[in-house]
Amino acid sequence: MTTNPHQNQGLALKAAMTTAENPWPLKLLTSNIRGYIDRMSEMWVEGQVVEYSPRGSTRMSFFTLRDVDEDVSMRVTAFGSAVADAGEGFAEGARVVVRVKPSFWEQRGSLSLQAKEIRLQGLGSLLAQIERLRAQLAREGLFAAQRKHPLPFIPRRIGLICGRDAKAKEDVLENARLRWPTAQFVIREVAVQGQYAVEQVTAALTELDAVPDVDVIIIARGGGSVEDLLPFSDERMVRAAAGAATPIVSAIGHEGDAPLLDLVADYRASTPTDAARRVVPDFREELSGVSHLHTRLVAATSRVLAREAESLNLLTSRPILQRPTAALEQQASSLEQAMLRMRGGVSRTLSAQQAEVAQLQAMLNTLSPTATLARGYSILRTPSKTILRTTGEIKAGSLIEGMLSEGTFVANIVGVNPKGSFVTDPQPSQSSTEGESR
Repeated sequence: MTTNPHQNQGLALKAAMTTAENPWPLKLLTSNIRGYIDRMSEMWVEGQVVEYSPRGSTRMSFFTLRDVDEDVSMRVTAFGSAVADAGEGFAEGARVVVRVKPSFWEQRGSLSLQAKEIRLQGLGSLLAQIERLRAQLAREGLFAAQRKHPLPFIPRRIGLICGRDAKAKEDVLENARLRWPTAQFVIREVAVQGQYAVEQVTAALTELDAVPDVDVIIIARGGGSVEDLLPFSDERMVRAAAGAATPIVSAIGHEGDAPLLDLVADYRASTPTDAARRVVPDFREELSGVSHLHTRLVAATSRVLAREAESLNLLTSRPILQRPTAALEQQASSLEQAMLRMRGGVSRTLSAQQAEVAQLQAMLNTLSPTATLARGYSILRTPSKTILRTTGEIKAGSLIEGMLSEGTFVANIVGVNPKGSFVTDPQPSQSSTEGESR
């Protein structure tokens, strides 16, 4: 037993022995309380985490553990890796069981718990599983931006998966038709929480994805507790959404809620109303846009027409267009001048050629045998057309042909004179011919 330092001062040995005249000092009370609490063994307690803020690099964490059913809470100090070892699901709202050792601080008179080990229970365990699935799907690339499908500008029909008679359904239909009155919907009302939610939502998603003219699918719920939104982090539903060929719009939770379906969807809407505004355009804005574009088109057309009219006026003001024949007349004059020059050149060339021909003709006539014959000469040749040049080529009695300037004749050779003297025919009655060759 611990020795009481105040025993020698006449203080009461036990708390029940204290009186108004003989009270305990507060230090004695806190010391006795601490001694009692220090003798307590470690124990497991259950509760819900509240008021937890991570401390970053520090190895000490603080949170409040509150009873699940009663308004009772205690401050907990966790040393080392107790919080980290609990898993990613450790956060405010998580249900846990903690191995603790009570601790009493004498200076402040406060009782707290020192956490030795923390285990997630119930929802906390499920949240830890979801965090592990989130990390796995992220590694597989299912949340990557490049996998997202673009939403159509004006869908032919809109698939809507929602709860039965749910407000989310009315929010989507009303806001979509306010923006685009002709919007067409294919609606599948299913369980959106509870044990059948995953199976029914996944089946409806697969069915609508197979409808050819459904161009976009909205999955709407409109928020809820963490437990209510757990089906939308189920791996089966998430993988079905990731594998869909039709763009998916997730409108499950509010701004603070983020089930895994939000991450894999092609567009994450903050509310069902936001989903309706995203999948269809506002016809008033589109009409305004068309009107604005029409005005711009008219203005641009007017500018083009004015510019082209100015260019046309500039063209028509040119002399060539005011008097189109001017260029032809100029070319005709040039052509006429060229023809005159050509005729003059041809005439001069022809005259020169004619003079040259006459000169050549005169030279030819001078050198021609005909001119020689005209001067009284003749050409003699044998019957074989060989021209005779010497007396050695003929014999007495042979026939020869003579060519004169006009006509030919045939003569009979009665004799030859090799020395070049004339021979007189001894018989005057017969014709004689003088032959001379040159």
